[in-house]
Amino acid sequence: MSSKKRIIFIINPISGTHGKEAILRTIESSLDTSLYDYSICRTQYAGHAEEITRKAVEDRVDVVVAIGGDGTINEVGRGLIHTDTVLGIIPCGSGNGLARHLRIPMDAKGAVETLNRGFSRVIDYGIIDGHPFFCTCGVGFDAFVSLKFADAGKRGLLTYLENTLHESLTYRPETYEIENASGTLRYKAFLIACANASQYGNNAYIAPRASLTDGLMDIIVLEPFTVLDVPQLAFRLFNKTLDQNSRIKTMKEKKIIIHRTKAGVLHFDGDPVMGGKDLEVEIVPKGLNVIAPEKDKTVFEPLNLLRNFADLTGRYTLKSKLSEPHKKLLQLNRELLRKLSKR
Repeated sequence: MSSKKRIIFIINPISGTHGKEAILRTIESSLDTSLYDYSICRTQYAGHAEEITRKAVEDRVDVVVAIGGDGTINEVGRGLIHTDTVLGIIPCGSGNGLARHLRIPMDAKGAVETLNRGFSRVIDYGIIDGHPFFCTCGVGFDAFVSLKFADAGKRGLLTYLENTLHESLTYRPETYEIENASGTLRYKAFLIACANASQYGNNAYIAPRASLTDGLMDIIVLEPFTVLDVPQLAFRLFNKTLDQNSRIKTMKEKKIIIHRTKAGVLHFDGDPVMGGKDLEVEIVPKGLNVIAPEKDKTVFEPLNLLRNFADLTGRYTLKSKLSEPHKKLLQLNRELLRKLSKR
């Protein structure tokens, strides 16, 4: 009988910003076939990855690898929670928030080498309104932009930032109540994010102190702000210091209920769905086995992202039909971000 482990690669042909054939060639050339017998499955429709995963668990496959972004990882992860089958990740999505938090290399060869080493850890996962999430979830502006982003004709960081800049100028904060074990807190908020992992993706650290293994989620409340606050907020978002901004309120909880004035959009791992007025959010400890590097290696690239943000800010200023004061403020944002990125 073979002592090799069985590993299935699930590839989402349309996720992310580039093709997948090069990744398949890397698997063929770099996977240690003395350790693994492997097969590759391509998803054909939304939800297919979860179906493939659940069948793999029934068949006692050892490892199921998600090739794609946080959405694909979410589908695969949903099928693996509270099982002995381990999640592997080859990141090639638009943000790759969970993979970045776990320090999984962004290049396919490095990710395959991580699979070859085979070190696994057990992480927490969350549930919002019945939907499992592994990275982040939330309501407010980030959910609203996720909905816009899902309808965009192209993917990637610049598309996301373009939607963010465009919509942030007119988005109106809402009033929320957060019910936790200690009572109820009321906020007027631009967004409320519940984070299992530290970032949305693209090294945008919405919850710099979040841990995947502490049995808690970090709740981040971004209170209303002005255009003048944008440069500092953007810099702190990419510099792991967002929680130090005066517009940010944070707490750590195992379970909360978010009460809002009306039903609307929410997101989990970047995927938008409609939800009710009252949303229960909780963390489930130690629910998912995942292969990741044994030792954390710093993979933090805020400067290039800040330059991208600055370039987009300048481009958007030129193309938009904003008022002159808004144009000037966005131009100031661009200049400040360029200066910060050179430090």
